[in-house]
Amino acid sequence: MTEPKSARVTVRAVAAEAGVSIATVSRVMNGHSQVAPATRALVHQTVERLGAPAPVGRGAAEGAIYVRCPYVLTDYFGVIVSSLAETLELHGRRVVLSAGDAGRRSGVLAGLPREPGIAGAVLLLPPEPETELEALRAQNFPFVVIDPKNPLSRDIASVSAAHLTAAHSVTAHLLQLGHRRIGVIGGPGNWLASRSRVSGHTAALAEAGLLSSPGLLRSIEPTAEHGYEAAGELLDLPERPTALIAFNDKTAVGALRAAYERNLRVPADLSITGFDDTDLGRSTVPRLTTVRQPLEEMGRMAVSLLMRLLEQHTVDTLHVELATQLVLRESTGPAPRVRPPA
Repeated sequence: MTEPKSARVTVRAVAAEAGVSIATVSRVMNGHSQVAPATRALVHQTVERLGAPAPVGRGAAEGAIYVRCPYVLTDYFGVIVSSLAETLELHGRRVVLSAGDAGRRSGVLAGLPREPGIAGAVLLLPPEPETELEALRAQNFPFVVIDPKNPLSRDIASVSAAHLTAAHSVTAHLLQLGHRRIGVIGGPGNWLASRSRVSGHTAALAEAGLLSSPGLLRSIEPTAEHGYEAAGELLDLPERPTALIAFNDKTAVGALRAAYERNLRVPADLSITGFDDTDLGRSTVPRLTTVRQPLEEMGRMAVSLLMRLLEQHTVDTLHVELATQLVLRESTGPAPRVRPPA
């Protein structure tokens, strides 16, 4: 005798049995075309075996959102994660957070579509190559990347600050103050944000009729200690720069320390800029001229994009760049008259 099919089968049960995401089951049941034929057939076979799931209304409305931030939640990342959590709560979504060392486990992305109860994800600066993100997208799993480390295909949703424009504004500000020898303490050379900012810096120099100098660029992990070391190298050059552009406020703090140890006054002898506009940059002496990234808005925009993907709305603009603001404070001033080396 055939066992009767349960009338209380859930979308989650079908998804778990078929090995696909809740959102994929929802798409198949609602007749959407954006599902691979083989996946559609698999879902229908599973439904035939288990029984039709109860309607779920707005797609995967019951699922939680997986937020992955494989970094320590201080300053930059902490503000974004807080914004994500608050915005997701407004949408009635539960947050599953993976952060710090726990978030660095390899192979996490591939298993997300099969995680019970997970409807979508927000990934902060994911370290995986684009191929892994493409593989996740190919499974029709909804996710959004914040501040991608690598260039992404047009089909992967992302939110970031306008790094190139921001860096251009910083360099243009220093050029207006008369600086011509400007050192750049950039982030890791393989980061998309690092490359974009160097491009913005180079473009601003070119507009002033200047060439960028590879000898004035350092690529580092963006910490205060590495900023201190990189700034020391630049300030010990026979012809030192009159200004330093730091990758973030933490590296700028390291540069301030290097300047202090060399009896250089900021900004009388040396101008220093940061990036992010965190509490740290507002607490230094002098306070940092920096770029304000819209960190909270990045979190809100990522949730907005993800909700539209979950609800299967058409999303015309998948790569969103948010405007930044140059915040002028006391760490920048007119270029000093540098004495020629003895």
